[in-house]
Amino acid sequence: MSTQVLRCADTPVPIALAALSTTQTETIPDSALIDEILPVLAADSLPRLIVLGGDAALAAVLTHLMRTERLHVEVGYVPLDDTYAARAYELGTGNAAAKRAIGGAAEQVPLVRDDTGTVLVGRAKITGPDGAHLTGEAYVDDTRLFSGSVRAMFVTPTLELPGVRASIPRRFRRRRWTAGRAAQLGTPGAVVNRDGVQSDRTVPRSTFYRHHEPWLLVR
Repeated sequence: MSTQVLRCADTPVPIALAALSTTQTETIPDSALIDEILPVLAADSLPRLIVLGGDAALAAVLTHLMRTERLHVEVGYVPLDDTYAARAYELGTGNAAAKRAIGGAAEQVPLVRDDTGTVLVGRAKITGPDGAHLTGEAYVDDTRLFSGSVRAMFVTPTLELPGVRASIPRRFRRRRWTAGRAAQLGTPGAVVNRDGVQSDRTVPRSTFYRHHEPWLLVR
């Protein structure tokens, strides 16, 4: 097995990863740099790439693998903090996550993307412009999530099928998630924050859905 570590920004390297081949990159990896690593992995029948960084870094790697049709690459994720993706995929953090990324087995999990072709691994938060209330109507498959105005809409991937779940804040009540293959929003205007990266424009609609291919998560 050929294993490469992609260290994002100044993320400390856990002891378990210290002896592995490591490539340094920015907080969000550049596609060109990922392309430099992939030929090395392609020489092995069981290529494995370990992402050491945050949710946005993992999302960027998976987005590139999806767009270049390389979802056969096994991907391990080592966050130092308890991120949304770490919770969604039940991975742990730090050296414990690193040991799992090295010695764990890859399994197929749903790959969630949106209508811009960007993968979501942790959480999307959708609000109105400038953080205002979100107005519109949203569905998860055939179930209406809301109609009218809400503080925000949240979307996360799921470890198992159907792949996507969405919710809205509920005053004085525990948040209730609705699961499905796709979460769709129509609105006069919304701003989408994907894995901590906020969009630079207002959109009239947003859809997150399960891609037709899964990705290979090492757990």
